[in-house]
Amino acid sequence: MLTTKWAIDPTHSEIQFKVRHLMVSYVTGQFKKFNATVETTGEDLTTARVTFTADVDSIFTNNEQRDAHLKNPDFFDSENHPELKFESDKLEKITEEEYKVYGTLTMRGISQKVVLDAEYGGVTVDPWGNTRTGFSITGKINRKDFGVSFGTVSETGGVLLGDEVKISANTEFVKEAKLEEVAV
Repeated sequence: MLTTKWAIDPTHSEIQFKVRHLMVSYVTGQFKKFNATVETTGEDLTTARVTFTADVDSIFTNNEQRDAHLKNPDFFDSENHPELKFESDKLEKITEEEYKVYGTLTMRGISQKVVLDAEYGGVTVDPWGNTRTGFSITGKINRKDFGVSFGTVSETGGVLLGDEVKISANTEFVKEAKLEEVAV
């Protein structure tokens, strides 16, 4: 069987996160620069190897002052840890469209096992002859597991930021190339 590589189309993909602010609303952020690949053996998605990286300096929350603060050591510490990275360990098929993605997320130099939910959008050929596939990814992490404990309590005793971070990604990949033959 052949191994196929899929490269992310960043113009048709987005990587976002949400964190509770003052426990009454959410602040949404995203990474503007990121890369991801998926390698599959044959057509079986459970054989996929997924890698993802995001440039921490590309963080965008629609507020320049907050973006600058998120890059400093209170949060992402982009000077010492310029990227976050995810590498899958395995994919588990739940239904034809639903998968669990197991892997390791590394942020601020700390690696933790995470499980993400993936909704498979199928495969199509675009008007230019490129084969494309898409996934919607969701998940949750605890920011404290990655050494981000800034701003947990305000001067009045209220909670400034929630610990839970919701992750959301809508991704589209383009079939790049068929790689070497894999013995089965």
